[in-house]
Amino acid sequence: MGSLDHRLNAFSDALADARLRDKVLAAAFVDGVRRQVSDAVAPVFRQPSGDAAIDTEFLFGETVLVFDESDGWAWCQSEIDDYVGFVPSSALSIQVQVPTHRVATLLTPLYPEPELRRPPLQLLSIGSRLTIVGSATVRDLDYALLEDGSAVAADHLQPVDVAVGDDFVAVAEQFLGRPYIWAGRSGLGVDCSGLLQLAMMMTGECPLRDSDMMEHSVGKALDLAEGLPDLRRGDLIFWKGHVGVLTDSGHILHASGRTMTVINEPAGELIARLEGKGLPVTALRRTSH
Repeated sequence: MGSLDHRLNAFSDALADARLRDKVLAAAFVDGVRRQVSDAVAPVFRQPSGDAAIDTEFLFGETVLVFDESDGWAWCQSEIDDYVGFVPSSALSIQVQVPTHRVATLLTPLYPEPELRRPPLQLLSIGSRLTIVGSATVRDLDYALLEDGSAVAADHLQPVDVAVGDDFVAVAEQFLGRPYIWAGRSGLGVDCSGLLQLAMMMTGECPLRDSDMMEHSVGKALDLAEGLPDLRRGDLIFWKGHVGVLTDSGHILHASGRTMTVINEPAGELIARLEGKGLPVTALRRTSH
């Protein structure tokens, strides 16, 4: 049997996703049970422990398949990007609704009712998925209503199946100055691949989560045998464990662990600095942008 990526396939010696029955060896196989993320941001841990490494985040309204649940932890797989990990059970709802809209601004408050003077229940991230059942207008502000009566500003949403445009770089540029957070994948903070995955999702694509996955799957690989070719907006540039996107031929936007922010810096300076640390460019991929 071939080797499968544990990040994208739910299996262990004891238990595995029933869909992998012919691909892995396990003591038992189970069908996943659908749940829906009810926290604004749910951290995804590598092991069922708050002290374990965090690999990514799931967002409000995204759905997952739960294969095992014990001691307050759900071992699950995202139905959005297939990522597998452990999520606190408290972050998941048994009730699963079909999303109608998603958040199109970096952050939007979720109010307990259509009243901006009330303290928000949560801050929802760009890309969060909501099921809207009604509307209300209070003091000239239009609200979209959820089934429990909570509300968000209607102008901060878009239909879930409508892209914000075809320029994912423009979406990524909205994150300038936002914090760098390891494994971050929300308007509160992002890591390098989380930034680009969110931006591409908002424009109708669904890339894999981590930079090494993107390096072999997004767009078209360009030949680096004779050095870097002419660069253009939308090109993805990769180093070991890192990725950025060209905003023009001379600047790279990326979530930087050096500055702890999303920055847009001169391409030559960034490439030279990383080369000086023993990190040459490993790949360049041209997107359809």
